[in-house]
Parts: sequence; C-alpha cells; structure tokens
Amino acid sequence: MLVPDRSVPGAYFVRVDGTDQSFVDPSDPLRLEFDYVQRIAEVIDTIAPKGERLRVVHVGGAGMTLPRYVAATRPTSAQIVFEPDVALTDQIRAIIPLPRRSGIKVRAVDGRTGLAEVPDDYAELLIVDAFAGARVPAELTTAEWYEDVARALAPGGVIVVNITDRVPFLYAKRVVAGIADRFQPVVCALEPATLKGHRFGNIVIAAGRPIDHATLERLANRAPFPYRVLGGLHLARWVGKFAAFTDADSQQSPAPLGGPTTFR
Repeated sequence: MLVPDRSVPGAYFVRVDGTDQSFVDPSDPLRLEFDYVQRIAEVIDTIAPKGERLRVVHVGGAGMTLPRYVAATRPTSAQIVFEPDVALTDQIRAIIPLPRRSGIKVRAVDGRTGLAEVPDDYAELLIVDAFAGARVPAELTTAEWYEDVARALAPGGVIVVNITDRVPFLYAKRVVAGIADRFQPVVCALEPATLKGHRFGNIVIAAGRPIDHATLERLANRAPFPYRVLGGLHLARWVGKFAAFTDADSQQSPAPLGGPTTFR
C-alpha cells in the first residue's frame, strides 16, 4: 500500500506487510530517501556517465524508485521491471504514475520467469531488489539463478543485489559466494552498525568488470550515514569457505527481529 509522507507533500512510502520498502517523490526522482537505494544509485553513476543510455532489468519494482532515477538521469534508457504484485503496480499507476515516455515497461511476473525471457547479452545493468514482505525470495539467490543472470548480462554488464541480514551473516555470505562464483570483481556495502552486529540491515552487493571499489568506498564514506565497502581479499576472507545456495537448498533471507521495519 502507499502511505503519504507527512513531511514531503506528494511523496509516498510503499509499505508491504508492515515494512516500508521504498520511497517515491514523483516531483523529484533524484530524491533517494533510503540509504541502500543511494548506494545502488552510486553504482549506476560509477558505471555509466549521466545521460548515457542504458539497458536495465529490474527484478522487483515496488514504487519504481530506481527506474524513475535511471529515467531522469539517463533519458531514453530501455528499462524492464519484473513486479509480480499487480495490485501494488495498479495503485502506483493510479496515484504516482510513471512519467510519459519514460521507457519503463512493467511486467507482472516473478524474477525467474521474467529473466528467462530476456535475450542473451541484453542487460547492461541488472538490479535485484525484490522482497516478499520483509524477506528476499529464496529463488533469487541461487547458483542456477546467477547462471541465468550471466546469460542475460551483456559483456561488461553489472549485477547489483540488495539483501538483508544480521551477524553472523550466514545468509549473506552464501549469497556473496554465489555472486563471486559467476562475476568479478565483487564489492559489498553495509552500515558499520550492521557489520558490527548492532542492527539488522541492508547489504548491497555489486559485481562485474566496471565496478570501481575505490570510488564506491569514497562515496560511501562521504554519505550522511557512512557505509563500509568490502572488496578484494577483505571480502574473500569475510565470506570464507561458505558455498553458494543452490535451488536444492535455497533459503529466504532472515526475518527482521521484532517484526515489521523500515529499510533505511
């Protein structure tokens, strides 16, 4: 459901099962309220100059915050969004519709079904930001899933994944392991409080040849709420010997402690 933001006229939070999943200000698509969304936008901005057309596949749409950002910063980009929640998409279209001629096409299918129909070597950027309530669907973090992502990504393409977890990161380390098996280099951004075990939080993973660890680290350090960016040997040691999930042993992300939350 859409919940008006009391402090920003015309802006809305997208709330699903008590969890605020995204924020949309249709009058200002560059306003990215959630920190993890800012981290994803920084990845976009480091792999392609503003104004450069991109072919983007989004797995998960909610309020279409990131598709709106790409459409505003890189007009004429071709974007496909897989969002199976038809009722939510209908509400978005009725209350905060997408801009005309945005280049954003929304398909009412889940990520696995939608990606299977994407042509080989199509996407220059694939963003996975999909939740069922407050948990990442199990089928979007397996080795088989990443194999299909690799097929759909163009040479030099980038995958960005948003998940949630807490110390000791038994889930996140297996997700990173699966990504690292298929894509290099890999970086992982998370709040210091999450890394130290003080809070449940978002973890943004980006991988692919254009990823610039040093630039992303500088941007995260300058953020109002600084993030830690792990990469290289540091990230490899953090993951350790954890193995990728497969379709046979896949898991949802852990549920937040205390129930519904806001993903800042």
